[in-house]
Amino acid sequence: MSTGAWLAEVRAAPVRAQQWWVLTSRLVTPAVKSGEVLTSVFAPAAFTASFYIPLKTVMMFSGNGFSSYAQYMMPIVIMQAAAFTAIGAAFRSATDAVAGLDRRFGSMPIGSLVPVVARMSGNVFRLAIAMTAALICGHIIGFRFCLDTAHTIGFLAFSMLIGITLTLGADVIGTVSKSPEATTQALVLPPLIFGMLSTGLAPASQFPEWVQPFVRNQPISQWVIALRALAGDTKGNAGEVSWSLMGPPLLWAFGILLVCAPLAVRLSSRKA
Repeated sequence: MSTGAWLAEVRAAPVRAQQWWVLTSRLVTPAVKSGEVLTSVFAPAAFTASFYIPLKTVMMFSGNGFSSYAQYMMPIVIMQAAAFTAIGAAFRSATDAVAGLDRRFGSMPIGSLVPVVARMSGNVFRLAIAMTAALICGHIIGFRFCLDTAHTIGFLAFSMLIGITLTLGADVIGTVSKSPEATTQALVLPPLIFGMLSTGLAPASQFPEWVQPFVRNQPISQWVIALRALAGDTKGNAGEVSWSLMGPPLLWAFGILLVCAPLAVRLSSRKA
């Protein structure tokens, strides 16, 4: 092979990292410049106010064993922030699919997984902003990390794991949908239903007996229980971080990832 031919082949070889950066910037830069990313800040603030202000007095009067209602309800604010980010992820993946961008990327020398990885990178960027805003709002109303640094890092890491799990699942749903608007509207209900029928706002004992098994064992409740244990409480009623407590929440998270990740890979490979 001549030197000229070799150089031409090297220039034509796609650089996956550069492709990922370009496609990620396509999602992040316009959101920052237009101020769209501010919704990731305002949404957790709205969730915190709408949950805390009307329920604080009632829930502390009925009793939950915690030092404050802010300490008790903070995990559900994290869940709602992650769910809001996931809805946005579904809208963006559905928009790309309907607009034909996925087919266009498939006809170009772009790695089959680069588009979905770029979308997830943009989602993680928004997720990090939403989580930071949620923690700031929680701090304002009285939420505190009561354990050591390792538990605090565990709280942050597990929050991001939940967010990535939900956004990846939403990305898959959006990719196979045919209407971004319909997809967004359909995904509003599950977080609302699962959030209200969970231990995020009230103990399971305050629900009717026939629905208590569902309330205790559904994924939102299990994730909330894990986050409370990682955050701790001055009264010591948040639970002890152990494999028996963390096992079900981790199984829910990794189980959803094990289902969604192969689907994401298959959809990306098929479109390529």
